Amino acid sequence: MNLLNDSELFNLVNNLSIEFFHKPFIHDVTFNTRLRTTGGRYIPSKKKIELNPKYFIEMEENEFIGIVKHELCHYHLHIEGKGYKHSDLEFKQLLKATGSPRHCNPLPSSKREYKHYYRCKDCGHIYKRKRRIDVGRYRCGSCKGKLVAERN
Repeated sequence: MNLLNDSELFNLVNNLSIEFFHKPFIHDVTFNTRLRTTGGRYIPSKKKIELNPKYFIEMEENEFIGIVKHELCHYHLHIEGKGYKHSDLEFKQLLKATGSPRHCNPLPSSKREYKHYYRCKDCGHIYKRKRRIDVGRYRCGSCKGKLVAERN
């Protein structure tokens, strides 16, 4: 699937803003290829929304629209001088009212592959890690038991 150009992206965001928030979106929106761990972000100082293009390409349309609605919640609350942060009650209420997701789902391409497995000697809890850890330095987070490396 091809990415939208700047005017198509703006029109999509503006149409969603009018449909769900009954207010126009009048600032800037762009794709940001440097976003890695999030679907999008709102920058209050610039009144700008940046969206991760991988979510547009790899995920279903509903997921991408949910990300846009989430960022529009930040945008409209900030413009109105209300609480626009994740912890603010007004933000949580607007998410619910517009059917916007609190968090986005992980990308299929970012599936983690664990190389190292550690087991607690006492409680048997398994820890999966991409990177190796020093079992002499770290203990189990549940029971403080000693960790041992497991074979893959």
